[in-house]
Amino acid sequence: MTKYPMTVQGARALEEEHLHLTKVVRPKLSEDIGTARELGDLKENAEYHAAREQQGMVEARIRDIEGRLQNAQIIDVTTIAHTGKVIFGTTVEIANCETDESVTYQIVGDDEANIKLGKISVSSPIARALIGKEEGDVAVVKTPGGLIEYEIVEVRHI
Repeated sequence: MTKYPMTVQGARALEEEHLHLTKVVRPKLSEDIGTARELGDLKENAEYHAAREQQGMVEARIRDIEGRLQNAQIIDVTTIAHTGKVIFGTTVEIANCETDESVTYQIVGDDEANIKLGKISVSSPIARALIGKEEGDVAVVKTPGGLIEYEIVEVRHI
């Protein structure tokens, strides 16, 4: 079975979501279904059908999280020796060679990616161009607008 890379923070976030869904949301939905069932005819009971639909979505999400955690290869980058090389989990500061604009990204698993938080997927074009490079190297990223060169300014294990 294929293992998928995930940071410690990503695994923790999934575990917290799983705990919330199983300990808070699931019991509340069961209660809502019981209350709606008492309202009478189930064929025309919108509250009952809405609660059952919500329950189905929550149960599907719980199974999805369990599967993701079961197939996760959790990588704690803070325990890996710092070599200046870009690897999964590292936080990388890069500078556009043309404009000198600097940006910082953490390379994370597909499920954790959130560009607003500076987290890019390991399978994204920019991450694929950076992986394996070292501080001072130039990575060429193929974009729809053409090739962009980025210099790797700093690699951090945080």
